[in-house]
Parts: sequence; structure tokens; C-alpha cells
Amino acid sequence: MHLHILGICGTFMGSLALLARELGHTVTGSDQNVYPPMSTQLEAAGIELMQGYSGSHLQPHPDLVIVGNAMKRGIEAVEYMLNAGLPYTSGPQFLSDYVLRGRHVLAVAGTHGKTTTTTMLAWILDQAGLNPGFLIGGVPLCFSHSARLGGNGNGEKNYFVVEADEYDSAFFDKRSKFVHYQPRTAILNNLEFDHADIFDDLAAIQKQFHHLVRTIPSQGQIIAPITERHIDEVLDMGCWTPVQRTAIGSNESASTATDWQAELLSADGSQFKVIHQGIDAGTVNWSMSGQHNVSNGLAAIAAAYHVGVSPQVACDALSNFAGIKRRMELLATIDGIEVYDDFAHHPTAIETTLDGARKKIGQRKLWAIIEPRSNTMRMGSHKDNLAHSARMADEVIWYQPEGLDWDLSPVIAASPNSATISQQLAQIIGRVQQEAQSGDAVVIMSNGGFGGLHQKIIAALKNR
Repeated sequence: MHLHILGICGTFMGSLALLARELGHTVTGSDQNVYPPMSTQLEAAGIELMQGYSGSHLQPHPDLVIVGNAMKRGIEAVEYMLNAGLPYTSGPQFLSDYVLRGRHVLAVAGTHGKTTTTTMLAWILDQAGLNPGFLIGGVPLCFSHSARLGGNGNGEKNYFVVEADEYDSAFFDKRSKFVHYQPRTAILNNLEFDHADIFDDLAAIQKQFHHLVRTIPSQGQIIAPITERHIDEVLDMGCWTPVQRTAIGSNESASTATDWQAELLSADGSQFKVIHQGIDAGTVNWSMSGQHNVSNGLAAIAAAYHVGVSPQVACDALSNFAGIKRRMELLATIDGIEVYDDFAHHPTAIETTLDGARKKIGQRKLWAIIEPRSNTMRMGSHKDNLAHSARMADEVIWYQPEGLDWDLSPVIAASPNSATISQQLAQIIGRVQQEAQSGDAVVIMSNGGFGGLHQKIIAALKNR
């Protein structure tokens, strides 16, 4: 079958394309923004990519068009598809129909940490010999691709780990993607207001999360932190599935309601002990940092336990976990200056990343270069929290991208640290090139390509 994917370079749709290719289909795709790392993965898999959304991309007619949720009425390819009467479906529906059916699905949902936790869980199951299939909304460093079918072909121990996004499915299906997945094991990491372009308020997101909860069988399992009030409110709407609770802290902070606990053995989270129902179950000693990653790892260990992986095996796997591209990924060290890439999309993500970075580098100078690029941040929904979110950095440069609907000046005025605004990438590059010193850490934060800023800064540092 010939499949054409509209919006193929999105993290979800790109991973879906890899699965479709592995299923034996001929896959082509179109996207307005074709850039690495996803484009590199797709081209390496032999998938033809087309720039833009021309109706001619659908000639000759494919057998099925898979429509990404960035597609809207009025786009040439969408109008051609509808007028020509071509069969079409959403990405989540295709995944459900062609990949997930008949498998034990382990889904990872939440405002933050989905990609990282999904990869951790897939890695644990892989290292335990379960050969899981997976779909990850990013590029993992521990696997060669962001998606694979996995499984052993006979239906036994046939697991699939999926990043369960709350964003809508398509212009013709406004349900959250994760409603299609019908998991037996579900991690609900956290829940905050996000995606202001499609959700009016937090309650609207909670309603979608409860739709997910309604699909989890009574013989399944939900894993959720004991500290997340907004998730508790979702479960209070009705829950028919056993819930395992996780927490981070010393033994004295644990309660009888906590099934899984992480006790930090280092301030930056690079080493922690796992306690299961009051008993020491193993220790993780890894390259990751930040309390948020400890929380992600603990949830992954709990989910893996639900399908029979011992905590010790899970801890050993995480101790060899390589991480995710664009999640505090160290790109280069030039003259003692470390340059990191991080996929920041929300004030909480900025805050937790910089908190982990601060604990990792100690008193060394920390730079944060931030592009408020996500739809929610572009709309200004979180502008009052941005100054506080970057407080751990010594030097903050906020990039004011074209199309940002509000002025960043109040963020600068409210900043407790040194903060400036720049509207030109060249200005940012020049400043880092001139001022950064050996021992500094430069964290570049954006959920897009940021105009190639990462490599341009690295090149400038090499040439100074």
C-alpha cells in the first residue's frame, strides 16, 4: 500500500512513517519544515520527502493519506485530498488500526517528560529481553530509530510503548491522540495547562485525560505521582483501574500510599535508590540529571514492573541509559565551554531543566538562550511565569522571534538575574563568542530548529 503522510517531519508523524515503512508499505510525505534530526532519520529509511503541501504531491493517488494534526482546511494538499475523494485517516487512528491492535500497550502521558519517560521504559523492556515495539516523539540516543514494531510475532509478551500526547488528532478529529491507544499500562506523569491553541483551560485538558482513564482496563495499571493534584482530580472523576503511586524524597517523607519511592543519593539526581513498598529494590547511577528525570525514571521502573521486569533489572538498564536528543544534550565542548541543546516548550520545562543543570555544574556560569516558540508561549499564556522559570541561570537571553504576539520586556523587568532580549541570531552568537569563558555552560532552549543557532554558536566559539 502506498501511504502519503501530510506533516511527516513532526516528531509523531515521522516516527509513524518509520513504522509504516517497517510494515512493508511504500511511504512518501510532505512537510513545510524539513529539518534534522527527523528528516535525517526518514531519508536514511528510504522515505521520499517533499517540501510544502502541493496537491501534486498526491499524484498519482496514494492508497491512503495520513493527515497530521498541523494540517488545516485551506492547505492545498488538504483541499486536493478532499476534492479528489482520497481515503484518509489521522496518525493516531492509523497507529491504532495497524500497529497497536492485539498488543499490550504501555502509554506515557503528561504535560512534561513524555518523550524521555517513553524512551526510558522502552529501553528497560529492551534490556530485559522483551523486544518491545515503540513510538517515541523524539530521537533517542539509545536506539537507532525513534520507532520500531518489535514483538516476537506469536502474540506472547507482545509489548508496545507509546508516547501518549494530549494534542488533538487531526482537523477532522479533535479528540486527544491518546484516546486511540487503549493502553493496559499507563503512566500519568504530570498535568498542567498547555496547548492554549486548542484547550480553553486546564479543565478541558483534564476532560481528555479522563477519556484516556476510561479506556484503561480494570486488570491494567495506572502509575501516577503522589504529588500531582491535577491528576488526582482526573482520577476523582472516576477510575476503574489500580493506581500505583510514586514519590521522591527521604524515607521520612514517604507514606503508606506510596508504592514506589526514589531516594536521592546525589543532589543533581545522577544517583538514586529505588524503594518498592518499603524495601530497597536497586540503585540507579546514570548520566542524567535533575529531579524531573528521577521522577521519569521511577515511573518507568514501576511500569516495567507491571509487565514482569524486576526493579533491579530496570535499575541496571537505566544506569546505561543514553538519553534523548535535544534533552540537555551536550553538543560540544570548546575551550572548556559546554554547549547544550534542550527542547523547552513550557515554563516548567525551562525551570526543571535549568534546575538540573545548576545542580550538575555547581557554581560555574550558566547561560540560558531561550526561544518561546511553542504555540502556548507564542500566545503569551505563560508569560507571567517565564522570568521565574529561568532564575537558575546566571545569564538569560530571550529571543523575540518573528510572529511573537506579545512584548518580552516585562519578562526582562521581572527577572531576578541578568536577562536581555535579542531579535537577531547574529547578535546572540556574537555575544556568546565574546563573553563566554572556560567552565561556562550554554543551554540553548527551543522546540524548533532555532535557525541553526546551536551549530552557529559552536562554529563561532571554534573560530574565536
